[in-house]
Amino acid sequence: MTMDAQSPSVRVLVFGAALRAGSTNAQLASLASGLIAEAGAEVDLARMRDFDMPLYDEDVEDSTGLPPGALALCERIRRCDAFVISAPEYNASVPGLLKNAIDWVSRVRPQPFKTKHALLLSSSPSMIGGNRGLWALRVPLEHLGTRVYPDMFSLPRVHEAFTADGRLAHPGSHERLAETISGFMRLVCADVEFVCLRRRWYEFPGDRTDAPITHRTEG
Repeated sequence: MTMDAQSPSVRVLVFGAALRAGSTNAQLASLASGLIAEAGAEVDLARMRDFDMPLYDEDVEDSTGLPPGALALCERIRRCDAFVISAPEYNASVPGLLKNAIDWVSRVRPQPFKTKHALLLSSSPSMIGGNRGLWALRVPLEHLGTRVYPDMFSLPRVHEAFTADGRLAHPGSHERLAETISGFMRLVCADVEFVCLRRRWYEFPGDRTDAPITHRTEG
């Protein structure tokens, strides 16, 4: 899928939600960023180390404000039309590092996750590829108003999933990832190009889902 030459520019933030230098989720994020770039979008490829921050503490927030790492992540999210997270699964749930980042950034006003499109990916040595962690990750993001794409991509048996040059070893896995990203990018491009699609299509406390575009609440 490629964007039409007349379409407005689309910017996508992509990052792997792990600190380990050899993280397979960072590899998956890099592979996804290439496919998104091939679709004609501008890609902002980031690492979790770009967003270092302490554990959320309201006393710290009250005394010193938000940490630089949270503000940096907030700004990167604000500048994009959509974001892609490739997240490991820790004990069948969300990595604490990622949940902590979401909690910090959610304190910013206006809240930057709201109205952004998101695609969730994961890789794992397990047979289900980290899928349980992605279902858990949907909860805080959707609560914050993120439009999380219905399809998610989970890469199982990741210890044998990549070739030496960073591609997916199984052709079927690559095809499934490419199809997932293609569908996601079609939705994002349509939302950017066609104003009529920008009405609320999710529930969020205090939103008027029938409000005109100019009356949407972004706080």
